[in-house]
Amino acid sequence: MPSVTPPADGPATTAYRIDTTVPHPARRYNYWLGGKDHFAADRESGDAIAAVFPHVRCAAVENRRFLHRSVAYVAGGAGVRQFLDLGVGLPLEPNTHEVAQGIVSGCRVVYVDNDPLVMAHARALLTSHPDGATAYVEADLRDPAAILDNPGLHHAIDLSRPVGVLLVAVLHFLDDDEAARAVAVLRAALAPGSYLVLSHATTDYATGDTAARIPALQRENEVRFRPWSREQVAGFVAGLHTVDPAPAPGMAERTVPIDRSGSQLVSVARWRPDPGEQYPPPDEDVACYGVVAAI
Repeated sequence: MPSVTPPADGPATTAYRIDTTVPHPARRYNYWLGGKDHFAADRESGDAIAAVFPHVRCAAVENRRFLHRSVAYVAGGAGVRQFLDLGVGLPLEPNTHEVAQGIVSGCRVVYVDNDPLVMAHARALLTSHPDGATAYVEADLRDPAAILDNPGLHHAIDLSRPVGVLLVAVLHFLDDDEAARAVAVLRAALAPGSYLVLSHATTDYATGDTAARIPALQRENEVRFRPWSREQVAGFVAGLHTVDPAPAPGMAERTVPIDRSGSQLVSVARWRPDPGEQYPPPDEDVACYGVVAAI
């Protein structure tokens, strides 16, 4: 089974590279989700965002639930057995491999992140079922070619076969051109039958006051993110067929071409909610689009 390769100088090297005085998206997200792997700077940043967008914890939880449901669909309904989880963040059960291998034990998962704290905790991501495999690659999504060329990735998954690529709440930390390049390179490398799972923050539902406060929040609190409109999110899956986010009971599975307006896009909370769960929270509380598209 693939395993983590620690830094040459051992754990102390990794610890040295962790700057606890600067907020990091992975640790801030962990804070919102109720995890324990965060520092004062992350909590202060998270609270500053919550002061502008009070529903941010709801948004984080719904985004995580979208990850679980979409992975279950791609592994179960679509029959994909390999996953590439980009910007995985800090381990928080159930992780992607636990969901996928709960559907089919032989699923193989490669996790990618560029946060040394994630690296320090990565062994929690390598608890694979014996029938499958997991691996961790420390790399930056801004260099997608390096990720695809990494030997650790190729040791775990075969890019000539279908892969479920997860870009869940990660592209909004890249500049628009960086995000466009990353998605284009990844899409070009995927075999037919692959799936792209994407979620992205939006200000489409923000009130004028909230929208006006976001730029100042980014400057004052080192919060770097770029929310997209519905049309922008649609542009990143243009040319693909999206999985129906809300099929009628008993209806056969189908995908539909994405249109330029992104009319098929829904809040992550509305993407195939679990049967019997309470009505999803309002779109303005979640403020995050989710889409699953077939390559």
